[in-house]
Amino acid sequence: MERTSERHGDDYDARLAAADDVQHGEGREAEHSAEHDARHGDPAAGRGPIDLAPAADRLMGLIPVVEDDRLDDPTPCEGRTVRQLLGHLLGLTLAFRAAAEKDLGPLTDTAPDGNGWPQATDGWRERLAGQLPALVTAWYPEEAWRGSTRVGGVDLPGEAAGVVALGELVLHGWDLARALGEPYECDEESARLLAIYADGFDPAGTPGMFAPAVDVPPDAGAFDAVLARTGRDPAWEHSAAGLTLAGQAS
Repeated sequence: MERTSERHGDDYDARLAAADDVQHGEGREAEHSAEHDARHGDPAAGRGPIDLAPAADRLMGLIPVVEDDRLDDPTPCEGRTVRQLLGHLLGLTLAFRAAAEKDLGPLTDTAPDGNGWPQATDGWRERLAGQLPALVTAWYPEEAWRGSTRVGGVDLPGEAAGVVALGELVLHGWDLARALGEPYECDEESARLLAIYADGFDPAGTPGMFAPAVDVPPDAGAFDAVLARTGRDPAWEHSAAGLTLAGQAS
């Protein structure tokens, strides 16, 4: 995301508009019907339209990889360390679970990371390992995607909040994997949905959320294109000298 120290999550209107594009497929008339059917769960089965489990599972797989001596390493979220990224993930998994359950209160009413990204403290592994499955479970029922909810003090449709939650898990999962030098393979369905989501943002950047889009080759993969559109360099890696940041995202 952007290159300033602004807190993550400013300009939620842009985020929600992009999520609404996923819900309605605006500007993609030829594919609208097929995408709508693919996104929406079977009402008779009572299952929600998007499964967060693949993204959460990928994050779960990274938890054992994070050694204590890596907590102060840089990440693709410019100016943020691994420790801060983990603290951010701890907060957002609680907030989006509360949003799914329509448990409106302190977790949903507070602007995200209003005082900057928090530092993950002792016990973060156990907490995150418990919060990720709980988040997936909360978004599994179709009821979670219906009606209105709240995240970051902003009221929004449940389906839009679910799309944002998917984006948080996938994009920050990639951030963490890259910071650790680990591979990250996004499933095709998540990449497809996030391509629609990312397409709703200004390529010139969205203050508080995404830096300007990064150029990638025309034959770049679908997920690399999503990363680039959200201001992330798909080739980000630690500098050989000094572990300086080579990317831009938050």
